[in-house]
Amino acid sequence: MRVSDFTHAVVRTPGVSVVNGLREDAAATPRHGAVLREHMAYVAALAAAGLAVDVLPPLEDFPDSVFVEDPAFVVPEGAILLRPGAPSRLGEREHLRAALAKHFGRVLEVVDGHADGGDVLIAPKVIYIGLSKRTDLAGAQALKAHLETLGRAARIVETPKGVLHFKTACSLLDEETVLATEAMQGMFAELRTLIAPEPAAANALRVNDTVFVGAQYKRTVDLLARDYNVVALDTGEIAKLDAGLSCMSLRWASR
Repeated sequence: MRVSDFTHAVVRTPGVSVVNGLREDAAATPRHGAVLREHMAYVAALAAAGLAVDVLPPLEDFPDSVFVEDPAFVVPEGAILLRPGAPSRLGEREHLRAALAKHFGRVLEVVDGHADGGDVLIAPKVIYIGLSKRTDLAGAQALKAHLETLGRAARIVETPKGVLHFKTACSLLDEETVLATEAMQGMFAELRTLIAPEPAAANALRVNDTVFVGAQYKRTVDLLARDYNVVALDTGEIAKLDAGLSCMSLRWASR
């Protein structure tokens, strides 16, 4: 089974409160209707790629809860509830517990430090955990221990300065290739690194035989379309929340 082979996903519909989500540029205010349209197209694309998608209801008390990848992490062997590094997001994981218990016999929990799923990249031989503003060493070590319990090797690395999440700057394209920014050069010794022409496009998403890319990143879309089946998705409003394609779903292959 390839790392990018998936059968299921969990997503959460963005609430009206998403306009108050965390972002570096406070002036870049997203529009709820536009975020919702982008999210609906994203869910439809996951389904078209062959996934069964559980769509959870909005959580108005948690503006960033549409980004379900941060408070939890999943592999076929089990699920792990994380501890997001942003204080406003700490309560989100409890609202994922039942949805994950429905699919996974093992649901572990990180109780020390902070760890965001956006800092975790699954590669064929190892799972990378990037230290960042949202993932500290204690959280990374706790996550690493849980992954080892599930039979997965993990490696803790430093996320380049100025990068919000590890996967903001990289994504796996296939079993041998990672799409990344210049700052990530040399990070992946066992993989070929393809530099994204537009740095923000590095957060692409491989799902089965399809690579999703932000439609606004035309040079990256053209580059990847030479070798991959590319689906370009509008992410202009989502990008205002310092987010991309990977963070809006939890994906796994049933065993």
